[in-house]
Amino acid sequence: MSPEKMARGDKAIAAAIGAATGEVFRLRSRQGAGGGCIHRSEVFADGERRFFVKRNAPEAAAMFRAEADGLGALAASGALRLPRVVCQGANDDASWLVLEYLPLKALDRVSAVRLGEALAVQHRAPAGDAFGWPSDNFIGSTPQFNEPHGTWAYFFAERRLRPQLQLALTRGLDRPLFEAGERLVAGLAAFFVDETPRPSLLHGDLWSGNVAALPDGTPVIFDPAVYRGDREADIAMAELFGGFPESFYAAYRMAWPLSAGYETRKTLYNLYHILNHFNLFGGGYLGQARRMIERLLAELR
Repeated sequence: MSPEKMARGDKAIAAAIGAATGEVFRLRSRQGAGGGCIHRSEVFADGERRFFVKRNAPEAAAMFRAEADGLGALAASGALRLPRVVCQGANDDASWLVLEYLPLKALDRVSAVRLGEALAVQHRAPAGDAFGWPSDNFIGSTPQFNEPHGTWAYFFAERRLRPQLQLALTRGLDRPLFEAGERLVAGLAAFFVDETPRPSLLHGDLWSGNVAALPDGTPVIFDPAVYRGDREADIAMAELFGGFPESFYAAYRMAWPLSAGYETRKTLYNLYHILNHFNLFGGGYLGQARRMIERLLAELR
């Protein structure tokens, strides 16, 4: 983004903050902040107030709308702390999402316990009869398809694995592995012969980079990819990419034990994310996807 567009974006975002808060916001400083590899993340300050700002090109507005929707839905459940959405918008130069600024630190053993307990509360809350979400959203920058369906195995096969496999075929996935993935999709219902998940409101992208804690130990979650799905999908992803403190898993299982067969289904659920990472970042994840598909197909024999 050019300096001119950045400057115009600064003015537009400052004006949007003022309109949303009812108090004029005069930008005095902005400081880069960690916030992933998709958007530019900064802290805007006027000397008294601070806001966490994510911005991108105008065409990213749909991603910010989906993120704001997810944050609002999770906050409405009341189980977990999330950054409050201040405003979201776009113009010809940029799109943006402005969030409440929170001073965050890494989870420790105690805050991880609180996270596990609170997540179980969220997952137990009534979430309707269908799996999915009223609108499509994103997993990273990849479109995530959420057309509702009453059967979880069908939803996960057709709205999660098959779209990632089809996209991966255009990104360099070899035809034999694609066909193996299609066999897995066709037989996916076999993983749920003795298990009938009910819909839970999921974060959808629950890895360690999307969780932190306030100074008082209150856990905070952010950057969601929400939908209604099997609660095990959230727990499975929490074991990817470094995982959480062990106290998180123990606290969750104490509050709501996982069903028999989770260890196998964990691989199934995480295959979705590994395929997505292959589609986003390339071949480094191809070998892992291959091993996961082979392991799951062996379970079907």
